[in-house]
Amino acid sequence: MAMASQIDVFHECFDQVEDPRVAGRTTHPLNSILFLVVSAVIAGADGPDEIESFGDEKLDWLSKYADFEAGIPSHDTITRVLSLIKPAEFQKALLQWHAHLCEMNWDHEIKDDDHPVHVAIDGKTVRGSYTDAEKSDAIHIVSAWATENGVALGQTEVDSKSNEITAIPELLELIDISNAIVTLDAMGCQKSIAEKIIDEGGDYVFAVKDNHPKLCAAIAEHFEMAHNEGLTTHGVRSTTTKGKQAGRDEERFYATGPIPESLRALTDQWKGAKSICQANTCTSRGDKQTSDIRYYISSRPARVGEFANSARRHWGIESMHWVLDVVFHEDSSRLRTKNATSNMSFTRRFVTTLLKRDTRKKSLRRKRKIAGWNTAFLEKLLFAA
Repeated sequence: MAMASQIDVFHECFDQVEDPRVAGRTTHPLNSILFLVVSAVIAGADGPDEIESFGDEKLDWLSKYADFEAGIPSHDTITRVLSLIKPAEFQKALLQWHAHLCEMNWDHEIKDDDHPVHVAIDGKTVRGSYTDAEKSDAIHIVSAWATENGVALGQTEVDSKSNEITAIPELLELIDISNAIVTLDAMGCQKSIAEKIIDEGGDYVFAVKDNHPKLCAAIAEHFEMAHNEGLTTHGVRSTTTKGKQAGRDEERFYATGPIPESLRALTDQWKGAKSICQANTCTSRGDKQTSDIRYYISSRPARVGEFANSARRHWGIESMHWVLDVVFHEDSSRLRTKNATSNMSFTRRFVTTLLKRDTRKKSLRRKRKIAGWNTAFLEKLLFAA
């Protein structure tokens, strides 16, 4: 497809974003501002000031793909637009653009009963978005990732981590979880969320901690008994992996089994629940050793390999948070309005997906720099050229 046709599709996707500004009193078209934002973030810009500077330096290139007859908008205009547009509409436009790129030049996600997509849902606080002196009102972003390819599926925002429970059902309304395995930490381990996932055609693997103390204690007791009396005697399957990470030796033990009769009174209210699981991680560096044991409830059958993959992939979401902080400097952002913080946050996640799609063996930080230096590479990322 010619580049001109590709940019037409870009504008078609972003035409769905409502322009909240007063008609007839705008200088810069909304789509042009959004194209500038996405392009600049790919190329290394971390906020409105740097987006404006990128535009000033790349005006001729930008003008090939959008209307910049009035020049580059100021950083104040960029901030105001990001504060006004609806995050759900902006996310939808970016995701439709990504779907178009996948149709053109990238492999599709495999999504069937034999190979369900793994969707990790987790929260991250944008630490620089506070407005009060105690920094207690920083915006908390709850995101969904298709972890196999690092694809951002959607996000919603709340005023604090304690509200994550209310944000998760809203996020589930935005994404397709049919034939997907949804993993959540203990904060999201709720019966109502389990019911919603099952009703939407998905499955779940939930970490169980002290927010459900009786269930957590009962699962722990059952696995302790199984270890003492023999795992296979209790229908428990297990596997162990060993490796190195960040200079540490790691040994991970995974076990899963069907829900025993002794736990039925505690698990019957969890819609679709079929198995309980254990993950034990032991790390050592020199003489220092640490151990972490976690327990889970799942609507999937007791397949230890599948559970191990789901647990590992969910833990991998932490690397995404590291990327957002170290590569995109998200925690340093001082955007404070909820919409602006959310829209920039999802732009970073979208750009992370584009950068990971490029298979060259360079860091994401290096790829952003190359995109800023080389417009041919920037076009490749934007248009799958």
